[in-house]
Order: sequence, then C-alpha cells, then structure tokens
Amino acid sequence: MKKPLVGALLSLLLLGAAVTPAVAAPTAPTAPTAPEATALAVTYAGTVALSNCSGSVVRAPASQPNDLALVLSNGHCLESGFPAAGEVIRDRPSTRSFSLLNAAGSKVGTLRASRIAYATMTDTDISIYQLTRTYAQIQSQYGITALTLNDVRPAQGSAIKVVSGYWKRTYSCSVDGFAYRLKEGDWTWKDSVRYTSACNTIGGTSGSPVIDTTTGKVVGVNNTGNEDGARCTVNNPCEVDQNGNVTVRQGINYAQQTYIVVPCIAPGNKIDLNRPGCTLPKP
Repeated sequence: MKKPLVGALLSLLLLGAAVTPAVAAPTAPTAPTAPEATALAVTYAGTVALSNCSGSVVRAPASQPNDLALVLSNGHCLESGFPAAGEVIRDRPSTRSFSLLNAAGSKVGTLRASRIAYATMTDTDISIYQLTRTYAQIQSQYGITALTLNDVRPAQGSAIKVVSGYWKRTYSCSVDGFAYRLKEGDWTWKDSVRYTSACNTIGGTSGSPVIDTTTGKVVGVNNTGNEDGARCTVNNPCEVDQNGNVTVRQGINYAQQTYIVVPCIAPGNKIDLNRPGCTLPKP
C-alpha cells in the first residue's frame, strides 16, 4: 500500500536514516515533470485530506443535490486499521473529519462522516464514507462541487492525474495497462490500473482520486506501488496473470478502478450490494 502517513512516520522512527524520503517527507516534494492534460484542467476542488491519507468528495452520475455526500478513499486508510483479507465493512458509525480543499489546494472547511458506508481490501481497496452534509449544502457553504464517478472502465493509454489532498500535489501520467490480479501480502485486488512511471506516488497519496483528464471524472483511487522490487510483499505488490505468471515492476504504482462502485449506489446515495450489476464483495 501507499502507506498512510502514520505508518510512514512509524517506519521512519524504526528505520532511521535508512528510510528513503519517499516513505515520509516533512514537506511535499517538488512535483515531477509530466505531460499536461490536453482537455480539461484538473484542480484540487473536491479533494480532501484525511489524518493519514487523501480522498475526494464523490457522486454517482444519478446522485441528487439533496443526497448526503460521499467521500472516497482506500480501505487501508480506515481509522480502525487495515481490513483483513475477506473482510467487508458496512454501515459502521464514524465521526471522521476531512479537510475540504478548493481549486488552489487551500482548506475551505471541515466535513464530517456519520458512518463508513462501505470498506474492504478484498478484490479492491476502497472506503466510502457518508457525510453529515448534502452536496447542496457543501456547494452552498463552500462553493465546491463533488467529483463524478465515471461509470465506464478507463481505457489503456488515457491521460490521468492523481490528485493528493494530503500533499496538495498532482501527478500526471497515463494508464499503462491493467493487472489481472495484484497481490500484496495477504490481499489480492482485481483488474488494477497500472500507471506509467511518471506517477511516482508516495506515502500519504493513498486514497487520491485518479481523474481522466478528458472527462474530468474519477476512474480510480490510488492505492499502492512496488517500492523495493520484492515479490508480492507488503508495499511491494506483484502482478499475477490468468496463467499464474508473476511480474514484479519496481517503482511502478497502481490504482483500483471505481466504475464498479457506480452500480452499487442506490437512490438516496445508499450502498446496496444487491443492486443489478453490483460486483463489490459482500460481507
């Protein structure tokens, strides 16, 4: 996983000078040179900073202004720690707070969760929080519109940006391809997005929205990368193809696709795992 900052700082304390700056840095590093979006300008508006990760206020295409808003991040960013392999969390009370950012990356307010609507690290690595405010209330008070989840699979070669609310840093690259299975420690994820090398995300970028620069819609949630070249270990995921062949790509990072979430969002922004087309793991 792209370690939450708590984990990264712990690693720093344990390993001392042996830890590379990519694990935890006191300030955001200088953004890398990368191709700029050719269609839409992508900003920080709608992204959020968690205590240890990044995230974004999101809506489904059919979400309504008076629906309670949703925040998307990673399952491994939960305040309760990593879900176990096979574990699915549903409708758990939460009072977690999120710093809401505007287009320039400045904090404009604090949002608060009422519950964890859904979270897992099985097949995918996502958490979805339900907030105490509606999209209309957030728009009225802060002038911020939620990011829209795309309902179709991203295409190989499409230009993307990974927007970190924690670091207030944006990474620009393309979809290099897809990992049939991505295995990291005890966890296995399906059909993960593999970035080209320009998106060299770091600890604290976990949960960042991956935005297609042509549509401006969210197509993924940033979650991991192979740091040391190890094979299938924590912080060193490996790709496994349909025939069981394993490939290790040191320095390459990954995201989990989010189009699969859309069919699971029922009217009223409720997560309904029994809706037609919903393939998210069930408890």
